[in-house]
Amino acid sequence: MARKLRVQYPGAIYHVMNRGDRREAIFVDDQDRKLFLETLGEACEKTDWQVHAWCLMSNHFHLVSETPRGNLVEGMQWFLGVYTNRFNRRHKEFGHLFSGRYKALHVEGSGNGYLKGACDYVHLNPVRAGLLRPEQPLETYCWSSYPWYLGEPSRRPVWLRTDRLLGEWGIPKDSPAGRAEFAGHMEARRRAEGKGEYEPEGCCLGSDEFRQELLAQVSELAGPEHRGEDIRQSAVQKAERIVQEELEKLRWGASDLAGRPKGDARKVRIAERLRRETTMTLVWIAERLHMGVPGHVSCLLYRKESHQRQGEDENSENKWF
Repeated sequence: MARKLRVQYPGAIYHVMNRGDRREAIFVDDQDRKLFLETLGEACEKTDWQVHAWCLMSNHFHLVSETPRGNLVEGMQWFLGVYTNRFNRRHKEFGHLFSGRYKALHVEGSGNGYLKGACDYVHLNPVRAGLLRPEQPLETYCWSSYPWYLGEPSRRPVWLRTDRLLGEWGIPKDSPAGRAEFAGHMEARRRAEGKGEYEPEGCCLGSDEFRQELLAQVSELAGPEHRGEDIRQSAVQKAERIVQEELEKLRWGASDLAGRPKGDARKVRIAERLRRETTMTLVWIAERLHMGVPGHVSCLLYRKESHQRQGEDENSENKWF
């Protein structure tokens, strides 16, 4: 079956949505929601995504994300796959959690209000779903990024970017006064009962010029030979940069990687960073660092993680004495 082409480029913004398989729940309880956000944070660290808005419902989620490295597909594959595995492990389930492919609409980030339209739609989702009484403030719904917009910047995750949305609302500074002004705008937007609200349909939210440019890219990229090689190269470049940084710290050359033992602790440290900050596979890491077969790398990383966890547990116990 032919699949819709994902157009990717550095700086692209998407409104991403996905539902549970057969519309079933993807969050059984708040612990699942916390797990989802933790996994999202890890995905952002690996891919350099910047999130402008998100909202978690019982059987679906909304995410407005910017991709400075043009790597939506790669990141979403890791993100949804890892969350599914963690959800299944926690609930002793197996199989698919999400219903088919996620939907990703391009959002124009020109500052002309299109990003605001997408983020407002996401933040007002609990209102449309009837989860808030009229007298309840919008920030009462805690499982969206909106309450974090109203809180102190120091309490927000580093991957939540607020300046662009506030800027499209004409709010120049992320101050108590600016956040109060934003809350006032959103409550007024809520009372407008969705008038002028965009609907996440079609391929994008933007001007006619933006749409035409997007369609031109689709026409240029579409074809059986397209495999997203440019996106893969972007991930490889980040991984190579990390390897070079670590080699410079160690004052190693390329020959040192080949000459050192496969299980050298310094190689394991580099592998650990690559797994944490990139989406490169164990196959790639094992070959690049001359660490033998992928399974050997996996065992080394698991052993290191276990030792670290044991050390943390011992430190925690010592605090009681």
